[in-house]
Amino acid sequence: MLLTIDVGNTRIKAAVFEQNKMVEIIIFTQEELIFQVENILNRFDKIQHVAISSVGTISEEAFLTLKHRVEIHFMTHQTKFPFNNLYATPTTLGIDRMVLATGATLQFPNQNRLIIDLGTCITYDFIDENDNYHGGAISPGIRLRYESLHHQTEKLPLLNKKYPDNFIGNSTQESIHSGVINGVAFEIDGFIELYATQYAKFIIILTGGDSDFLAKRLKNTIFANSNFLLESLNQTFQYNQK
Repeated sequence: MLLTIDVGNTRIKAAVFEQNKMVEIIIFTQEELIFQVENILNRFDKIQHVAISSVGTISEEAFLTLKHRVEIHFMTHQTKFPFNNLYATPTTLGIDRMVLATGATLQFPNQNRLIIDLGTCITYDFIDENDNYHGGAISPGIRLRYESLHHQTEKLPLLNKKYPDNFIGNSTQESIHSGVINGVAFEIDGFIELYATQYAKFIIILTGGDSDFLAKRLKNTIFANSNFLLESLNQTFQYNQK
């Protein structure tokens, strides 16, 4: 069995896999890391490997106390990936984006693929049908947009995400909801239309913490899977084992 751990900017998601079957998902904070991982290992004593993708501050040293129980595998730029990396600055490309690109390459072979990850940041990653990774875009995520409006102004409140009642906001709160949620939806649809001007056909994979929330607001047909990074971590590990 394999434990995959996705260390994001705001939280940690973990999943237990038996081959390609996801058995359980756990979400926790960085402060709970070792406690939660030890709890998982106690409940699933057949786990032999832990595969980790981190964009947060967690380092390999944090897992030293677990090395006597399992093999730790941190995904790095030296990990083998099943695509040609055409990024101009390959060593600055986020490991999470490389893992997502791996999942898209292996799960959807011989296709153009656009991955949209709705997390703290929104990332766009494009891999063509010949498995060439081209890059994409990075923009603020939904929560960052709400927070920036509150922290960078004197009077705008900090709100939790909510579908606006109308695209014309008739109050300050509704105006914020309309600007943030519709702005993100228009951005994503606009990027998809730009890709469509160069590629006649491509699959769109929507993932990340806000993917389920936003999927129905988008006008384009997409494959939505909020756990795609965890699944891609499993596939990256399996690819390297082979």
